[in-house]
Amino acid sequence: MMIEVCKSKIHRVTVTQADLNYVGSITIDEELMDAANLFEHEKVQIVNINNGERLETYVIKGERNSGKICLNGPAARKVIVGDEVIIIAYAHIDAIEAKTFKPTIIFPDSSTNRLIK
Repeated sequence: MMIEVCKSKIHRVTVTQADLNYVGSITIDEELMDAANLFEHEKVQIVNINNGERLETYVIKGERNSGKICLNGPAARKVIVGDEVIIIAYAHIDAIEAKTFKPTIIFPDSSTNRLIK
């Protein structure tokens, strides 16, 4: 049996940009993507802490160390710059493997969207 589990999570980053005139997606600083084990074009769920909105989109690689978190296209209507969001990716894995699987979860500094070192 396969089940869906949390694979990767970026916990609490701040939206730095919302670009309605873009095809769609979320642009994420490449350093955060690497740390959270996220892949470009991977499907993610965005959870807006400020207004409770939840949406799904895919990841676009942003400039490394930029701190950029930008909701693009229609998703831009679900946030305002300054909102805090959680970004979650899921994976389907075997139920046996799920018993020992550990997701990659990072907790960046939400004021800068940079990794805490």
